[in-house]
Amino acid sequence: MARTLFSTFTKNLDMTDLRWMPEDGVSFGRLRIELLSGLTVALALVPEAVAFAFVAGVHPLVGLYAAFLVGLITALIGGRPGMISGATGALAVVMVALVAEHGVEYLFATVVLMGFLQVFAGVMQWGKFIRLVPHPVMLGFVNGLAIVIFLAQLTQFKVPGTMENTGHGMGGGEWLSGGPLYLMLGLVAATMAIIWVMPRLTRAIPAPLAGIGIVAGVVILFGLEVPRVGDLASIQGGLPSLHIPMVPFSLETLQIILPYAIILAAIGLIESLLTLNLVGDMTNQRGGASQECIAQGLANTVTGFFGGMGGCAMIGQSMINVKSGGRTRVAGIAAAVFLLIFILVGSPVIELIPLAALVGVMFMVVIGTFAWNSLTILRKVPLMDSFVILLVTVVTVMEDLAVAVVVGVIVSALAYAWNNARRIHAKSYTTPEGARVYQVQGPLFFGSSDGFVEMFDVAGDPSEVIVDFADSRVVDQSALQAIEAVAAKYEAQGKRVQLRHLSHDCHRLLTKAGHLMVDSDDDPDYALAVNYQVRTGILGGH
Repeated sequence: MARTLFSTFTKNLDMTDLRWMPEDGVSFGRLRIELLSGLTVALALVPEAVAFAFVAGVHPLVGLYAAFLVGLITALIGGRPGMISGATGALAVVMVALVAEHGVEYLFATVVLMGFLQVFAGVMQWGKFIRLVPHPVMLGFVNGLAIVIFLAQLTQFKVPGTMENTGHGMGGGEWLSGGPLYLMLGLVAATMAIIWVMPRLTRAIPAPLAGIGIVAGVVILFGLEVPRVGDLASIQGGLPSLHIPMVPFSLETLQIILPYAIILAAIGLIESLLTLNLVGDMTNQRGGASQECIAQGLANTVTGFFGGMGGCAMIGQSMINVKSGGRTRVAGIAAAVFLLIFILVGSPVIELIPLAALVGVMFMVVIGTFAWNSLTILRKVPLMDSFVILLVTVVTVMEDLAVAVVVGVIVSALAYAWNNARRIHAKSYTTPEGARVYQVQGPLFFGSSDGFVEMFDVAGDPSEVIVDFADSRVVDQSALQAIEAVAAKYEAQGKRVQLRHLSHDCHRLLTKAGHLMVDSDDDPDYALAVNYQVRTGILGGH
């Protein structure tokens, strides 16, 4: 058993894709782009990690360590080169209740268990089910997330607070006004303008990095009084050290952390896999879902043992990386290493960076992430698709990503089932021998079973009735029950029913169910279409 799991584990880790450089070889230009992209991402990670640590009610270093460890491990073995992972708000809002009630040690234990669950999901190859997410849900996802990213930046327009005087450090201060507000807005606009203009002048330096550097230089040179990274919290610290969660190893502890671990694992994987698809669309890459699940799981397991709050893929930072030119694992690794350098020795410099510059970068991410074309296609696509786009967008903003995606998939599935249920109908005719033939068209499943039963004129049909499934498909138990109901009605009238042109799997389904007695001369070698004689009645009843 252990050998089988290990074999599946290594199979899902596609070692051929753990490349550091493109297949066309290494070049100084490419390496420079990857490193600068990583530096840009690292600068954007700092305020995000600190903010999400505040949201979860833990020390800023807990968020920074998570950003470093999760980012490094997923960059090394993740399913999509170019993706960035770290501490995220989607997970932080779930963690806050656990930390408030049980303390940070239970959070570390939960993150470890969360990682185990994600590894298990990857080994079982459950990541492939992300294919079931329809395109309207994806559009709603990116639109909702763009709005969430935008709203998250608005907290930077408040007078910075601290954990001691605000509880969670975010949103506790008053809104900026007057001169400080206008200066902040001006610096944000300047950063956005630099990012927009820079690619038209040169691509030697990633535009977001240029925007941060120029605006930070102006603020520092002229001593402008604006909120800076250091106003959020000090990011200075040491290397993360091994830390076994200090919780009782008991069933009671498991009962506390398991529900949180399941929710966190699900949210983390959903956000990571959707980001994986989004980055894949931008970089023309496919696959890697199961590998990403395993990478996220290993990253969170390690993070939990090193005092981090856990994390998942970050769509904002991933967009920054991709649009800055990051295409390989070097950029993600560099981002993690630069972040660690900031923590160890670079905090005095990083804390001088104005928040306005980082807000400007994130605003450009919002503009690039939002699917603006979705606004124009709302009138052109089916009404249900438009509804799903808007629904997922709203739920993402009001609740969280995982709930929004699940709701969107459920609504889309119900709409699909309803549309297919309406497709069931039958053409009928009478043969020269006097038998009545019903040619069923459309899938027969739980949604169409009632319509199927209503198609037959039991009282008016002759003694011989043939139900032809050449253009249909028996799908589930509800379909079997519907066939049984029709057969019982004809039996009550003393009439005989034949089932014709059932596929092999439908035939096996009927036989396995045992509700109907099926006689067949089926030829499985040649898959011939034959009649399946059905002696009506329930087994044991006649």
